[in-house]
Amino acid sequence: MSFPTVRLRRLRATPTLRDMVRETMLSASQLIYPLFVVHGRNVHEEIGSMPGVYHHSVDRLAAEIDELSALNIPAVILFGIPAHKDPIGQENFAEDGIVQQAIRAIKAANPAILVITDVCLCEYTDHGHCGLVRGNEILNDETLDVLGRVAVSHAQAGADVVAPSGMMDGMIGAIRAALDSAGYPGVSIFSYAIKYASAFYGPFREAADSAPSFGDRRTHQMDPANAREALREAQLDVEEGADMLMVKPALAYLDIIRRVRARFDLPLAAYNVSGEYSMVKAAAARGWLDERRVVLETLTAIRRAGADLILTYHAKDAAAWLQSWE
Repeated sequence: MSFPTVRLRRLRATPTLRDMVRETMLSASQLIYPLFVVHGRNVHEEIGSMPGVYHHSVDRLAAEIDELSALNIPAVILFGIPAHKDPIGQENFAEDGIVQQAIRAIKAANPAILVITDVCLCEYTDHGHCGLVRGNEILNDETLDVLGRVAVSHAQAGADVVAPSGMMDGMIGAIRAALDSAGYPGVSIFSYAIKYASAFYGPFREAADSAPSFGDRRTHQMDPANAREALREAQLDVEEGADMLMVKPALAYLDIIRRVRARFDLPLAAYNVSGEYSMVKAAAARGWLDERRVVLETLTAIRRAGADLILTYHAKDAAAWLQSWE
């Protein structure tokens, strides 16, 4: 049957009716907020390329956690900027490292909030790469032991979940073995299973001070042209013991989110990355678009593609806006 018997606009007639028949739900409980933590005291410094996102010193984290808790945002992911960098990134697994301090401070402020930690070398090494380096080569197997040490260090400090992001082959298995051997079988692994070598990471390089000193990351991050390979990456991580999977970035890879969702039953997240965030902020600042509507539409699209969870710098604004979204 067709028009006039079938009128699809009937189900769009009122805000209440639209809410009742909405197919994809977005809520604050699905959001994960990234935090950048630095040494010092009373540091609350806005990141130039990411308006509204800040570097925080550890003593400022309690106030930040209180704000997130009031907005019903249940989880954070931590990125640390060390005091000193070296070829291995030793602060990455030091007991008094910046992330380790941050974990303890957050858990003291609110034990219920889920603390996820990024496990990678790039912020901590003087060469800025995700693995150990010999000459101009990024070493895979030699990096795995270091990643295991980092994950165990984060678990010892109280992290609930570790999230390896370096795209080293075998990293999930190595980290699972390290955690289990150290007595942390209950700590989850949230794998950046599918991380593309994307131009959308630009503002993050400033935020995390993690730009590589030579070359690029295309030998370990995925080619943006490849989709089938993404499923192979995810399959390997599932077999090695990943508890959750992630696709990064999100917006240019909605098709990948959909493919991964269709293939695997593990919880799936997508990272709405820094470049995606900054583009919206820049356009909104010029009055070119309605920031609130664009952000909520964007996050809903990521959910509609199949993501259960979204890592996003928009989390605080989105959580506040959701209460009145029609």
